[in-house]
Amino acid sequence: MQLVSVIIPYYKKSKYINQSINSILNQTYSKFEIILIHDDPGNHDLRNLLDLKKKDKRIKLIKNIKNIGAGLSRNKGIEKARGPYIAFCDADDLWKKSKLKNQISYMRNKNLDFCYSSYDQINQKGKKIKTIIAPKTQKFNDLLKDCKIGLSTVILKKKILSKKLRFPKLKTKEDLCLWIKLSKKNKLVGYNNVLSSWRKLDGSLSSNTFQKIKDGFCLYNKHIGFNFLKSFYYLFLLSMNFIIKTIKR
Repeated sequence: MQLVSVIIPYYKKSKYINQSINSILNQTYSKFEIILIHDDPGNHDLRNLLDLKKKDKRIKLIKNIKNIGAGLSRNKGIEKARGPYIAFCDADDLWKKSKLKNQISYMRNKNLDFCYSSYDQINQKGKKIKTIIAPKTQKFNDLLKDCKIGLSTVILKKKILSKKLRFPKLKTKEDLCLWIKLSKKNKLVGYNNVLSSWRKLDGSLSSNTFQKIKDGFCLYNKHIGFNFLKSFYYLFLLSMNFIIKTIKR
């Protein structure tokens, strides 16, 4: 059984963090560490996080001096990770009990370096809205137009993350940016088993349309290196696919 480092950035999610942490502590796969990054300079909820840390010796807490965002906070977690496997979970998402056991076993059997799974979308009260089925694979050209990888479903081997391959400084789409870059040299494989629950919250950064458009253009233009026209073209495709998915809900 190999160590899995679970990275969780935290910012004003006091209503959900205990549920999220407990869903990890209750895993049937017990060899893991939780790296919790407190990204709130106002020290909001810090005491609760310290209490959570006391709950289990596998929980490590990192406190940011200033707010740096989820992506850069995850990068801090990656640097501190001791396990050969890295998993991500947002502070309001949930894991099924068998997530680590099933997904790590699947990765070993298929000799995978990067794996994501199907997941349930839930509302603020935890009620299931729909199930998102993981496609068999997500290649570079697929991800440029539409991302179907749920962040809290991803497990990858730390060895594929070089010093330059990290989450970029973006408020949204930082995960998509990293997946696109990783897909150039790695096979990103989907596991059609519902192992996580993603919580849809109103008013979150991920629901801020203007911020998503701004970050989307920056992703293509600055981080992928496309020219202005090509960046607008793929931003249009990404936006249209998002609208289509929204209509289907």
